[in-house]
This record gives sequence, structure tokens and C-alpha cells, in this order.
Amino acid sequence: MDDRKIQIVIDSFLPMVKAALQYTITLAVISFVLGLILAVLVALVRVWKIPVLNQIAIFYVWVIRGTPLLVQLFIIFFGLPSIGIELDPFPAAIIAFTLNMGAYNSEIVRAAIQSIANGQWEAAYSLGMTRGQALRRIILPQATRVSVPPLSNSFISLVKDTSLAYTITVVELFQVAKQITATTYEPLLLYSEAAVIYLIICTVLNALQNVMEKRLSRFSTQ
Repeated sequence: MDDRKIQIVIDSFLPMVKAALQYTITLAVISFVLGLILAVLVALVRVWKIPVLNQIAIFYVWVIRGTPLLVQLFIIFFGLPSIGIELDPFPAAIIAFTLNMGAYNSEIVRAAIQSIANGQWEAAYSLGMTRGQALRRIILPQATRVSVPPLSNSFISLVKDTSLAYTITVVELFQVAKQITATTYEPLLLYSEAAVIYLIICTVLNALQNVMEKRLSRFSTQ
């Protein structure tokens, strides 16, 4: 690698890392948290088969899981203005990723709740707990341990999927790489550097996931 390319890598590293911290990670965290809240609500609606809401939840999950995330981004950012709803790029990305995570993670949460034996519910009812109390005190703590690994994988996938936000002009990591590429004409070099940064971030997240799983495993055996 010649001196010019080395300098390009050095000069572009900090802007990419800054974009990753300011937009990529922020976008992923906010969307995941909001999506998880939505996922729990959708999962409960489906587990309890609440009339009307259950049909709406099934339709929502079907639509989101059956359409590409990129199309969802375009509908929210480019499509909604045609009916008078205009959103800035970052909020539009949050809405799209939140809805996407809500649908996918609701299936994870629903499966985790349904994996808990019915006897746990019956034992809670025999102690005089309401359905809400049984869910909060007995079922959700156990379901959480079951759902942590797949939810962690979902978050790591979301971090990588945020690269799609560049299509609606969010200045995240990949968008910065594209902008620098446009002035340096070194696509292989810059996109490879972006890939390395994504790899570092995901490696750290994988390590944190492993630590969390080990702690939950020790807790569940106590």
C-alpha cells in the first residue's frame, strides 16, 4: 500500500468512527429499545389472543416480515410525504427500524413466553396472583433468560442493517465511507475500512453477548 492510500485510511478512520458512534450505534440502540417494547406488546396480544388486536398484530407481523427493510425505509421516507407526512431522515430511519425489530422480535418474545410451562401460570394463580402479576413476577423473568441469545443476535444484525439508512441520507458509517470514496476514488480501500469497523463493533457486541449468556446461565442454575 502506497503512502497516499495509508494517509487516506488514517484520515478517514476518525470520521467513520464518529459516524458509527453518533448515528450507527445510536440508531441501532434507540430502534432496538423501542422495537423491543413494541415486540413485548405484540407478543402479549398474540399470546393472550386479545380480540381484534390479535388480528391486527398478526397482520402487522405478516406485512413487516414479508417485505424488505429497504422498501419499508423508502415507504416511510419517500412515500409518506405524498400524503402530507414528512419526516427527517433520522426519525424516519428510527420508525422503520423500530417497526421491523418489533415484528421480528415479537416472535422471539412470544416463543419465549410460550416455552414456559403452563404449570408456572397455574402455580402463580394458586398463590392468588392476577395474570399481570404472574406475567411480571414469574413468566417474564424466565422468558427473558430464554430470549436473550436470539435478541442479542437480532441487535447485532440491526447494527449491520443500519447501513441501509444511507439510502435515505442518514449520515451513518456507510454514508461517510461513500462520501469519502467520492473524493478519493478509492472504493475498495474505503469500503473495506468500513467493513473492518463494522466487524470490530460486532465482535465487541458478540463478546458482550457471551458474557451476558454466561451470567444468565449461572443465575438460572442457582
